[in-house]
Amino acid sequence: MPDIHNSTTASSESSFHRPASIALEHLNNTGCVIKYAKGKGRGVYASRTIPANTLLEISPALLFSAEEYEAHERHTVLDRHSFRWKDGKMALALGLGSLFNRSDSPNVSYSIDTATESIRFTTTRAVEPDGELCVRYSHGPSLSSEGPGPDGSAEPADDDRGGLSAALVVVGEEAPNHVLQATPDPNEILPDDDLPFTRVKLTSDEDDEETAETVRTVRAWAVDIPDPRHITSALRWHRSSGLDTPTLAHLKRVRKSPTAAHSSILLTASPTAPILPADLPPPYQLPVPRSAALTPASLALKNALWPTVFAPRRKGEPEDWTRARAHWACAAMARVVQEAHAARAAGELPIASYVPAPPDEPTWPSYLARDTRVSSVHPLRHAVLNVVRALSDPTAAFAAPTAPSPSLSPSPPASAVPDPSPTAQATTALAAKNGQHYLLTSRALFTTHEPCVMCSMALLHSRVKEVFFLIPMERTGGCGGAVCVPRLEGVNHRFAIGQWKVGAGGVSAHGLEIEEDIDS
Repeated sequence: MPDIHNSTTASSESSFHRPASIALEHLNNTGCVIKYAKGKGRGVYASRTIPANTLLEISPALLFSAEEYEAHERHTVLDRHSFRWKDGKMALALGLGSLFNRSDSPNVSYSIDTATESIRFTTTRAVEPDGELCVRYSHGPSLSSEGPGPDGSAEPADDDRGGLSAALVVVGEEAPNHVLQATPDPNEILPDDDLPFTRVKLTSDEDDEETAETVRTVRAWAVDIPDPRHITSALRWHRSSGLDTPTLAHLKRVRKSPTAAHSSILLTASPTAPILPADLPPPYQLPVPRSAALTPASLALKNALWPTVFAPRRKGEPEDWTRARAHWACAAMARVVQEAHAARAAGELPIASYVPAPPDEPTWPSYLARDTRVSSVHPLRHAVLNVVRALSDPTAAFAAPTAPSPSLSPSPPASAVPDPSPTAQATTALAAKNGQHYLLTSRALFTTHEPCVMCSMALLHSRVKEVFFLIPMERTGGCGGAVCVPRLEGVNHRFAIGQWKVGAGGVSAHGLEIEEDIDS
Protein backbone atom coordinates (compact mmCIF):
# COMPACT_ATOMS: atom_id res chain seq x y z
CA MET A 1 0.00 0.00 0.00
CA PRO A 2 1.60 3.33 -0.98
CA ASP A 3 2.05 6.20 1.47
CA ILE A 4 -0.26 9.19 1.41
CA HIS A 5 1.99 12.02 0.29
CA ASN A 6 1.34 15.48 1.65
CA SER A 7 -1.34 14.34 4.04
CA THR A 8 0.47 11.88 6.32
CA THR A 9 -0.48 12.38 9.94
CA ALA A 10 1.44 11.41 13.03
CA SER A 11 -0.97 8.56 13.73
CA SER A 12 -0.66 7.18 10.21
CA GLU A 13 3.12 7.37 10.38
CA SER A 14 3.07 5.27 13.54
CA SER A 15 1.15 2.60 11.65
CA PHE A 16 4.07 1.99 9.32
CA HIS A 17 7.53 0.89 10.41
CA ARG A 18 9.97 2.40 7.92
CA PRO A 19 13.59 3.51 8.42
CA ALA A 20 13.79 7.30 8.08
CA SER A 21 17.37 7.41 6.87
CA ILE A 22 17.29 4.98 3.93
CA ALA A 23 16.99 6.33 0.38
CA LEU A 24 16.38 4.15 -2.62
CA GLU A 25 18.87 3.84 -5.46
CA HIS A 26 18.47 5.98 -8.58
CA LEU A 27 15.17 5.25 -10.24
CA ASN A 28 16.04 6.56 -13.70
CA ASN A 29 18.73 8.36 -15.67
CA THR A 30 17.85 11.74 -14.18
CA GLY A 31 19.04 10.61 -10.76
CA CYS A 32 15.76 10.91 -8.86
CA VAL A 33 15.65 9.26 -5.43
CA ILE A 34 12.95 8.74 -2.84
CA LYS A 35 13.60 10.16 0.61
CA TYR A 36 11.60 10.65 3.77
CA ALA A 37 10.89 14.10 5.18
CA LYS A 38 9.53 14.63 8.65
CA GLY A 39 5.87 15.59 8.52
CA LYS A 40 5.63 14.93 4.79
CA GLY A 41 6.38 11.27 4.34
CA ARG A 42 8.00 10.09 1.16
CA GLY A 43 8.98 12.50 -1.61
CA VAL A 44 11.06 12.64 -4.77
CA TYR A 45 14.45 14.37 -4.59
CA ALA A 46 17.28 15.16 -6.99
CA SER A 47 20.59 13.37 -6.42
CA ARG A 48 22.34 15.71 -8.88
CA THR A 49 21.55 18.90 -10.80
CA ILE A 50 18.54 18.38 -13.07
CA PRO A 51 18.20 21.05 -15.79
CA ALA A 52 14.94 22.76 -16.70
CA ASN A 53 12.73 20.98 -19.25
CA THR A 54 14.04 17.56 -18.22
CA LEU A 55 11.58 14.72 -18.68
CA LEU A 56 11.71 13.04 -15.26
CA GLU A 57 9.37 10.15 -15.90
CA ILE A 58 6.53 8.87 -18.01
CA SER A 59 4.35 7.20 -15.40
CA PRO A 60 2.02 4.45 -16.62
CA ALA A 61 -1.54 5.13 -15.50
CA LEU A 62 -3.79 2.48 -13.97
CA LEU A 63 -7.33 3.42 -15.02
CA PHE A 64 -10.56 2.93 -13.08
CA SER A 65 -13.98 3.25 -14.62
CA ALA A 66 -16.42 5.70 -13.04
CA GLU A 67 -18.32 2.77 -11.55
CA GLU A 68 -15.19 1.15 -10.10
CA TYR A 69 -14.14 4.46 -8.61
CA GLU A 70 -17.48 5.11 -6.93
CA ALA A 71 -17.81 1.57 -5.61
CA HIS A 72 -14.26 0.90 -4.48
CA GLU A 73 -11.30 3.19 -5.26
CA ARG A 74 -12.56 6.39 -3.66
CA HIS A 75 -12.98 4.55 -0.35
CA THR A 76 -9.29 3.60 -0.19
CA VAL A 77 -5.96 5.35 0.25
CA LEU A 78 -5.63 5.34 -3.55
CA ASP A 79 -8.18 8.14 -3.73
CA ARG A 80 -5.54 10.60 -2.55
CA HIS A 81 -3.30 9.68 -5.47
CA SER A 82 -5.85 9.72 -8.28
CA PHE A 83 -6.02 11.88 -11.36
CA ARG A 84 -9.20 12.49 -13.30
CA TRP A 85 -9.11 11.06 -16.81
CA LYS A 86 -11.45 11.58 -19.73
CA ASP A 87 -14.87 9.90 -19.98
CA GLY A 88 -15.30 10.04 -16.22
CA LYS A 89 -12.44 7.63 -15.54
CA MET A 90 -9.88 8.02 -12.78
CA ALA A 91 -6.16 7.18 -13.06
CA LEU A 92 -3.52 6.09 -10.60
CA ALA A 93 -0.01 7.15 -11.66
CA LEU A 94 2.47 4.33 -11.13
CA GLY A 95 6.19 4.79 -10.51
CA LEU A 96 7.13 8.28 -9.29
CA GLY A 97 3.83 9.81 -10.35
CA SER A 98 2.06 9.40 -7.02
CA LEU A 99 5.09 10.33 -4.90
CA PHE A 100 5.64 13.97 -5.88
CA ASN A 101 4.70 16.21 -2.98
CA ARG A 102 2.77 19.41 -3.49
CA SER A 103 4.13 22.96 -3.46
CA ASP A 104 2.73 26.41 -4.16
CA SER A 105 6.02 27.07 -5.98
CA PRO A 106 6.43 23.84 -7.96
CA ASN A 107 9.40 22.89 -10.09
CA VAL A 108 7.64 20.06 -11.96
CA SER A 109 4.76 20.23 -14.42
CA TYR A 110 2.83 17.31 -15.83
CA SER A 111 0.59 16.33 -18.71
CA ILE A 112 -1.71 13.42 -19.43
CA ASP A 113 -1.33 11.32 -22.56
CA THR A 114 -4.56 9.48 -23.19
CA ALA A 115 -3.14 7.72 -26.25
CA THR A 116 -0.50 5.86 -24.23
CA GLU A 117 -2.39 6.00 -20.90
CA SER A 118 0.48 7.73 -19.15
CA ILE A 119 1.38 10.97 -17.35
CA ARG A 120 4.55 12.89 -18.23
CA PHE A 121 6.40 14.79 -15.51
CA THR A 122 8.85 17.53 -16.59
CA THR A 123 10.95 20.06 -14.65
CA THR A 124 10.02 23.72 -15.16
CA ARG A 125 13.34 25.01 -13.83
CA ALA A 126 16.69 23.62 -12.79
CA VAL A 127 16.72 21.63 -9.54
CA GLU A 128 19.91 21.42 -7.50
CA PRO A 129 21.16 18.27 -5.70
CA ASP A 130 18.99 17.32 -2.67
CA GLY A 131 16.24 19.62 -3.92
CA GLU A 132 12.74 18.19 -3.69
CA LEU A 133 10.73 17.78 -6.89
CA CYS A 134 7.21 19.04 -6.34
CA VAL A 135 4.06 19.64 -8.33
CA ARG A 136 1.16 21.97 -7.62
CA TYR A 137 -2.35 20.70 -7.03
CA SER A 138 -4.18 24.01 -7.29
CA HIS A 139 -5.55 26.17 -10.08
CA GLY A 140 -4.08 29.55 -10.97
CA PRO A 141 -0.65 31.16 -11.41
CA SER A 142 2.39 29.40 -9.99
CA LEU A 143 3.82 32.74 -8.86
CA SER A 144 2.47 36.22 -8.71
CA SER A 145 4.18 38.79 -10.92
CA GLU A 146 5.27 40.90 -7.96
CA GLY A 147 8.57 39.24 -7.26
CA PRO A 148 10.68 36.09 -7.20
CA GLY A 149 10.37 33.31 -4.72
CA PRO A 150 12.49 33.02 -1.59
CA ASP A 151 15.34 31.52 -3.58
CA GLY A 152 15.16 34.20 -6.26
CA SER A 153 13.53 31.84 -8.71
CA ALA A 154 10.43 32.14 -10.80
CA GLU A 155 8.60 29.86 -13.13
CA PRO A 156 5.95 29.73 -15.82
CA ALA A 157 2.42 30.50 -14.76
CA ASP A 158 -0.74 28.71 -15.76
CA ASP A 159 -3.89 30.52 -16.78
CA ASP A 160 -7.53 29.54 -17.08
CA ARG A 161 -6.97 28.35 -20.66
CA GLY A 162 -4.00 26.16 -19.83
CA GLY A 163 -1.68 29.12 -20.36
CA LEU A 164 1.94 28.06 -20.61
CA SER A 165 1.73 24.85 -18.62
CA ALA A 166 3.03 21.69 -20.16
CA ALA A 167 -0.32 20.38 -21.35
CA LEU A 168 -2.99 20.72 -18.65
CA VAL A 169 -4.18 22.55 -15.59
CA VAL A 170 -5.22 21.27 -12.21
CA VAL A 171 -8.58 22.30 -10.90
CA GLY A 172 -9.25 23.79 -7.54
CA GLU A 173 -8.90 22.98 -3.92
CA GLU A 174 -12.61 22.18 -3.69
CA ALA A 175 -12.00 18.92 -5.57
CA PRO A 176 -11.18 15.97 -3.28
CA ASN A 177 -8.67 14.51 -5.74
CA HIS A 178 -5.75 15.67 -7.84
CA VAL A 179 -8.14 16.40 -10.68
CA LEU A 180 -6.65 17.10 -14.10
CA GLN A 181 -8.30 18.83 -16.99
CA ALA A 182 -7.05 18.57 -20.56
CA THR A 183 -5.96 21.87 -22.10
CA PRO A 184 -5.38 23.01 -25.69
CA ASP A 185 -2.91 21.14 -27.83
CA PRO A 186 0.71 22.04 -26.91
CA ASN A 187 1.38 22.24 -30.66
CA GLU A 188 -1.25 24.94 -31.07
CA ILE A 189 0.12 28.08 -32.75
CA LEU A 190 -0.23 31.06 -30.41
CA PRO A 191 -1.18 34.54 -31.65
CA ASP A 192 1.33 37.27 -30.88
CA ASP A 193 -0.88 38.70 -28.13
CA ASP A 194 -0.61 35.43 -26.20
CA LEU A 195 3.18 35.15 -26.42
CA PRO A 196 5.19 35.98 -23.26
CA PHE A 197 7.22 38.56 -25.16
CA THR A 198 6.75 41.42 -27.61
CA ARG A 199 8.57 41.16 -30.90
CA VAL A 200 10.94 44.02 -31.73
CA LYS A 201 10.44 45.07 -35.35
CA LEU A 202 13.68 44.94 -37.29
CA THR A 203 12.57 46.00 -40.73
CA SER A 204 10.93 49.06 -42.19
CA ASP A 205 9.39 49.71 -45.57
CA GLU A 206 12.78 50.93 -46.80
CA ASP A 207 14.28 47.51 -46.07
CA ASP A 208 12.25 45.93 -48.85
CA GLU A 209 14.74 47.20 -51.47
CA GLU A 210 12.06 47.14 -54.14
CA THR A 211 13.61 49.80 -56.38
CA ALA A 212 16.99 49.81 -58.10
CA GLU A 213 18.05 52.82 -56.01
CA THR A 214 17.38 51.09 -52.67
CA VAL A 215 19.23 47.81 -53.36
CA ARG A 216 22.31 47.77 -51.13
CA THR A 217 25.44 46.19 -52.58
CA VAL A 218 28.95 45.15 -51.66
CA ARG A 219 32.00 44.67 -53.89
CA ALA A 220 32.97 41.03 -54.41
CA TRP A 221 35.43 39.05 -56.53
CA ALA A 222 34.32 36.59 -59.21
CA VAL A 223 35.98 34.55 -61.95
CA ASP A 224 34.68 33.28 -65.27
CA ILE A 225 34.96 29.57 -66.09
CA PRO A 226 35.11 29.30 -69.90
CA ASP A 227 34.59 25.53 -70.05
CA PRO A 228 31.46 24.31 -68.16
CA ARG A 229 33.17 20.96 -67.65
CA HIS A 230 35.60 22.65 -65.25
CA ILE A 231 32.91 24.03 -62.89
CA THR A 232 33.03 21.05 -60.53
CA SER A 233 36.82 21.12 -60.14
CA ALA A 234 36.77 24.91 -59.71
CA LEU A 235 34.18 24.63 -56.94
CA ARG A 236 36.23 21.90 -55.27
CA TRP A 237 39.28 24.19 -55.31
CA HIS A 238 37.20 27.06 -53.94
CA ARG A 239 36.00 25.02 -50.95
CA SER A 240 39.58 24.07 -50.07
CA SER A 241 41.02 27.55 -50.64
CA GLY A 242 39.68 29.20 -47.49
CA LEU A 243 37.68 31.68 -49.57
CA ASP A 244 34.38 29.86 -48.98
CA THR A 245 33.09 31.77 -45.93
CA PRO A 246 29.48 32.53 -44.91
CA THR A 247 29.87 36.23 -45.73
CA LEU A 248 28.24 35.70 -49.12
CA ALA A 249 26.01 32.80 -48.05
CA HIS A 250 22.89 34.72 -49.13
CA LEU A 251 24.10 34.50 -52.77
CA LYS A 252 24.26 31.55 -55.15
CA ARG A 253 27.81 30.40 -55.80
CA VAL A 254 27.53 29.94 -59.59
CA ARG A 255 25.97 32.21 -62.20
CA LYS A 256 25.38 31.15 -65.79
CA SER A 257 26.01 33.90 -68.29
CA PRO A 258 22.82 34.80 -70.20
CA THR A 259 24.80 35.90 -73.28
CA ALA A 260 27.71 33.45 -73.40
CA ALA A 261 28.46 29.80 -72.88
CA HIS A 262 30.63 30.34 -69.82
CA SER A 263 29.67 30.40 -66.13
CA SER A 264 31.00 32.54 -63.28
CA ILE A 265 31.89 31.62 -59.69
CA LEU A 266 31.56 34.06 -56.80
CA LEU A 267 34.80 33.95 -54.80
CA THR A 268 35.03 36.36 -51.89
CA ALA A 269 34.20 39.82 -50.60
CA SER A 270 37.79 40.42 -49.51
CA PRO A 271 39.18 43.85 -50.46
CA THR A 272 42.26 42.21 -52.00
CA ALA A 273 42.25 40.07 -55.13
CA PRO A 274 42.45 36.32 -54.42
CA ILE A 275 45.25 34.22 -55.86
CA LEU A 276 43.82 31.73 -58.35
CA PRO A 277 45.21 28.58 -60.00
CA ALA A 278 47.25 29.26 -63.11
CA ASP A 279 44.68 27.72 -65.43
CA LEU A 280 41.95 30.19 -64.40
CA PRO A 281 41.57 33.70 -65.85
CA PRO A 282 42.17 36.74 -63.63
CA PRO A 283 39.40 37.57 -61.12
CA TYR A 284 37.34 40.74 -61.34
CA GLN A 285 35.21 42.79 -58.97
CA LEU A 286 31.51 43.54 -59.32
CA PRO A 287 28.68 44.79 -57.07
CA VAL A 288 26.52 42.04 -55.53
CA PRO A 289 23.52 42.27 -53.16
CA ARG A 290 24.45 42.79 -49.53
CA SER A 291 21.56 40.69 -48.19
CA ALA A 292 18.93 38.13 -49.19
CA ALA A 293 15.75 39.19 -50.99
CA LEU A 294 12.68 39.75 -48.83
CA THR A 295 10.07 40.20 -51.56
CA PRO A 296 9.58 38.95 -55.13
CA ALA A 297 10.20 42.47 -56.47
CA SER A 298 13.45 42.69 -54.50
CA LEU A 299 14.47 39.23 -55.72
CA ALA A 300 14.12 40.25 -59.36
CA LEU A 301 16.29 43.33 -58.85
CA LYS A 302 18.96 41.46 -56.94
CA ASN A 303 19.06 38.53 -59.34
CA ALA A 304 19.96 41.03 -62.06
CA LEU A 305 23.19 41.69 -60.12
CA TRP A 306 23.85 38.13 -58.93
CA PRO A 307 21.58 35.11 -58.18
CA THR A 308 20.26 35.74 -54.67
CA VAL A 309 18.57 33.68 -51.97
CA PHE A 310 14.88 34.43 -51.42
CA ALA A 311 14.11 34.70 -47.66
CA PRO A 312 10.56 36.05 -47.31
CA ARG A 313 10.24 35.10 -43.62
CA ARG A 314 12.31 38.14 -42.68
CA LYS A 315 9.73 40.41 -44.30
CA GLY A 316 6.96 40.80 -41.74
CA GLU A 317 6.45 37.04 -41.34
CA PRO A 318 7.91 36.14 -37.95
CA GLU A 319 8.30 32.53 -36.96
CA ASP A 320 5.25 30.80 -35.52
CA TRP A 321 5.34 29.85 -31.84
CA THR A 322 3.57 26.86 -30.35
CA ARG A 323 2.20 26.68 -26.84
CA ALA A 324 4.91 24.16 -25.91
CA ARG A 325 7.67 26.41 -27.23
CA ALA A 326 6.28 29.35 -25.25
CA HIS A 327 6.41 27.17 -22.14
CA TRP A 328 10.04 26.36 -22.94
CA ALA A 329 10.81 30.09 -23.22
CA CYS A 330 9.15 30.82 -19.88
CA ALA A 331 11.24 28.16 -18.17
CA ALA A 332 14.41 29.56 -19.77
CA MET A 333 13.66 33.12 -18.68
CA ALA A 334 12.86 31.92 -15.15
CA ARG A 335 16.21 30.13 -15.06
CA VAL A 336 18.18 33.17 -16.12
CA VAL A 337 16.40 35.34 -13.53
CA GLN A 338 17.27 32.81 -10.86
CA GLU A 339 20.93 32.99 -11.86
CA ALA A 340 20.87 36.80 -11.80
CA HIS A 341 19.59 36.75 -8.19
CA ALA A 342 22.38 34.34 -7.30
CA ALA A 343 24.88 36.71 -8.93
CA ARG A 344 23.64 39.63 -6.84
CA ALA A 345 23.90 37.52 -3.68
CA ALA A 346 27.52 36.79 -4.63
CA GLY A 347 28.34 40.49 -4.98
CA GLU A 348 28.13 40.68 -8.79
CA LEU A 349 25.85 42.77 -10.95
CA PRO A 350 22.47 40.98 -11.15
CA ILE A 351 22.84 40.17 -14.85
CA ALA A 352 22.77 36.67 -16.33
CA SER A 353 22.51 35.05 -19.77
CA TYR A 354 21.38 31.60 -20.80
CA VAL A 355 21.53 29.55 -23.99
CA PRO A 356 19.16 26.61 -23.38
CA ALA A 357 18.96 23.44 -25.40
CA PRO A 358 16.55 24.04 -28.29
CA PRO A 359 13.12 22.50 -27.70
CA ASP A 360 13.54 20.28 -30.75
CA GLU A 361 17.11 19.28 -29.76
CA PRO A 362 16.86 18.47 -26.03
CA THR A 363 20.19 16.60 -25.96
CA TRP A 364 22.19 19.68 -26.89
CA PRO A 365 24.05 21.25 -23.95
CA SER A 366 22.83 24.43 -22.28
CA TYR A 367 25.08 27.30 -21.23
CA LEU A 368 24.53 29.63 -18.28
CA ALA A 369 26.69 32.59 -17.26
CA ARG A 370 26.50 35.64 -15.02
CA ASP A 371 28.20 39.01 -15.18
CA THR A 372 31.64 38.81 -13.52
CA ARG A 373 32.99 42.33 -13.97
CA VAL A 374 33.13 42.91 -10.23
CA SER A 375 34.98 39.75 -9.20
CA SER A 376 37.30 39.67 -12.21
CA VAL A 377 37.90 43.44 -12.27
CA HIS A 378 37.58 43.16 -16.04
CA PRO A 379 35.34 45.51 -18.07
CA LEU A 380 34.56 42.89 -20.74
CA ARG A 381 33.22 40.15 -18.49
CA HIS A 382 29.59 40.81 -19.42
CA ALA A 383 27.15 37.93 -19.00
CA VAL A 384 26.51 37.68 -22.75
CA LEU A 385 30.22 37.57 -23.57
CA ASN A 386 30.80 35.04 -20.80
CA VAL A 387 28.16 32.67 -22.13
CA VAL A 388 29.50 33.01 -25.70
CA ARG A 389 32.99 32.38 -24.36
CA ALA A 390 31.77 29.20 -22.64
CA LEU A 391 30.07 28.01 -25.80
CA SER A 392 33.11 28.74 -27.95
CA ASP A 393 34.92 25.76 -26.43
CA PRO A 394 33.19 22.60 -27.70
CA THR A 395 34.49 20.70 -24.67
CA ALA A 396 32.90 23.18 -22.27
CA ALA A 397 29.67 21.20 -22.39
CA PHE A 398 31.47 18.31 -20.74
CA ALA A 399 33.94 20.08 -18.47
CA ALA A 400 33.59 20.82 -14.80
CA PRO A 401 33.78 24.51 -13.82
CA THR A 402 37.22 25.84 -13.08
CA ALA A 403 38.13 28.74 -10.83
CA PRO A 404 37.95 31.66 -11.02
CA SER A 405 35.05 31.54 -13.49
CA PRO A 406 32.43 29.22 -11.97
CA SER A 407 29.66 30.94 -13.91
CA LEU A 408 31.01 29.73 -17.24
CA SER A 409 30.16 26.05 -16.78
CA PRO A 410 27.24 24.93 -18.93
CA SER A 411 24.29 22.90 -17.77
CA PRO A 412 24.36 19.27 -18.89
CA PRO A 413 22.05 18.02 -21.62
CA ALA A 414 18.49 17.46 -20.53
CA SER A 415 18.36 13.73 -21.20
CA ALA A 416 21.81 12.59 -20.12
CA VAL A 417 24.83 13.60 -18.10
CA PRO A 418 27.77 13.87 -20.51
CA ASP A 419 30.99 11.97 -20.12
CA PRO A 420 33.50 14.33 -18.44
CA SER A 421 36.12 13.27 -20.99
CA PRO A 422 34.44 13.35 -24.41
CA THR A 423 36.08 11.87 -27.44
CA ALA A 424 37.30 14.06 -30.25
CA GLN A 425 34.54 12.62 -32.44
CA ALA A 426 31.82 13.69 -29.98
CA THR A 427 33.25 17.18 -29.76
CA THR A 428 33.45 17.46 -33.53
CA ALA A 429 29.90 16.17 -33.93
CA LEU A 430 28.59 18.76 -31.47
CA ALA A 431 30.37 21.58 -33.25
CA ALA A 432 29.06 20.48 -36.63
CA LYS A 433 25.53 20.16 -35.30
CA ASN A 434 25.58 23.75 -34.10
CA GLY A 435 26.73 25.15 -37.42
CA GLN A 436 30.13 24.85 -38.99
CA HIS A 437 30.98 28.51 -39.15
CA TYR A 438 29.34 30.26 -36.18
CA LEU A 439 28.82 29.63 -32.48
CA LEU A 440 25.13 30.40 -32.04
CA THR A 441 23.64 29.17 -35.30
CA SER A 442 20.00 28.12 -34.61
CA ARG A 443 20.35 28.96 -30.88
CA ALA A 444 18.32 31.33 -28.73
CA LEU A 445 19.76 33.48 -25.94
CA PHE A 446 17.84 34.62 -22.87
CA THR A 447 19.20 37.44 -20.73
CA THR A 448 17.93 39.53 -17.86
CA HIS A 449 18.96 42.90 -19.33
CA GLU A 450 19.00 44.17 -22.88
CA PRO A 451 22.48 43.44 -24.27
CA CYS A 452 24.69 46.48 -24.76
CA VAL A 453 25.97 47.48 -28.20
CA MET A 454 29.18 45.47 -27.74
CA CYS A 455 27.34 42.33 -26.67
CA SER A 456 24.73 42.77 -29.39
CA MET A 457 27.45 42.92 -32.00
CA ALA A 458 29.06 39.79 -30.52
CA LEU A 459 25.70 38.04 -30.82
CA LEU A 460 25.38 39.18 -34.42
CA HIS A 461 28.84 37.86 -35.28
CA SER A 462 27.96 34.60 -33.50
CA ARG A 463 24.87 34.35 -35.74
CA VAL A 464 22.43 33.94 -32.86
CA LYS A 465 18.92 33.09 -34.02
CA GLU A 466 16.93 35.06 -31.43
CA VAL A 467 17.48 37.11 -28.27
CA PHE A 468 15.01 37.63 -25.42
CA PHE A 469 15.59 40.18 -22.65
CA LEU A 470 13.58 41.08 -19.57
CA ILE A 471 14.74 44.60 -18.71
CA PRO A 472 15.18 47.23 -21.47
CA MET A 473 18.20 49.52 -21.27
CA GLU A 474 17.21 52.73 -23.04
CA ARG A 475 20.60 54.44 -22.65
CA THR A 476 22.96 51.56 -23.39
CA GLY A 477 20.97 48.76 -25.04
CA GLY A 478 21.92 47.42 -28.44
CA CYS A 479 18.64 45.62 -29.20
CA GLY A 480 16.35 48.61 -29.51
CA GLY A 481 17.40 50.84 -26.61
CA ALA A 482 20.20 53.21 -27.59
CA VAL A 483 20.46 51.46 -30.97
CA CYS A 484 19.27 48.26 -32.64
CA VAL A 485 22.38 46.50 -33.94
CA PRO A 486 20.67 43.96 -36.25
CA ARG A 487 18.81 46.85 -37.86
CA LEU A 488 21.97 48.79 -38.74
CA GLU A 489 22.93 49.52 -42.34
CA GLY A 490 25.56 47.13 -43.63
CA VAL A 491 25.19 44.24 -41.18
CA ASN A 492 24.97 40.86 -42.89
CA HIS A 493 22.88 39.05 -40.29
CA ARG A 494 19.67 39.74 -38.43
CA PHE A 495 18.44 38.00 -35.32
CA ALA A 496 14.95 38.09 -33.86
CA ILE A 497 14.46 40.12 -30.67
CA GLY A 498 11.79 39.66 -28.03
CA GLN A 499 11.21 41.98 -25.06
CA TRP A 500 9.68 40.01 -22.20
CA LYS A 501 6.22 41.08 -21.07
CA VAL A 502 6.08 42.18 -17.44
CA GLY A 503 4.93 39.25 -15.32
CA ALA A 504 4.71 36.78 -18.21
CA GLY A 505 5.30 33.24 -17.03
CA GLY A 506 5.48 34.50 -13.45
CA VAL A 507 8.84 36.15 -14.19
CA SER A 508 9.56 39.40 -12.38
CA ALA A 509 12.31 42.00 -12.70
CA HIS A 510 12.07 42.81 -9.00
CA GLY A 511 15.51 42.90 -7.39
CA LEU A 512 17.40 43.05 -10.69
CA GLU A 513 17.62 46.83 -11.00
CA ILE A 514 20.92 48.39 -12.14
CA GLU A 515 21.94 51.94 -13.02
CA GLU A 516 20.53 53.15 -16.33
CA ASP A 517 23.94 54.01 -17.78
CA ILE A 518 25.53 50.59 -17.10
CA ASP A 519 26.36 48.56 -20.19
CA SER A 520 24.75 45.17 -19.79
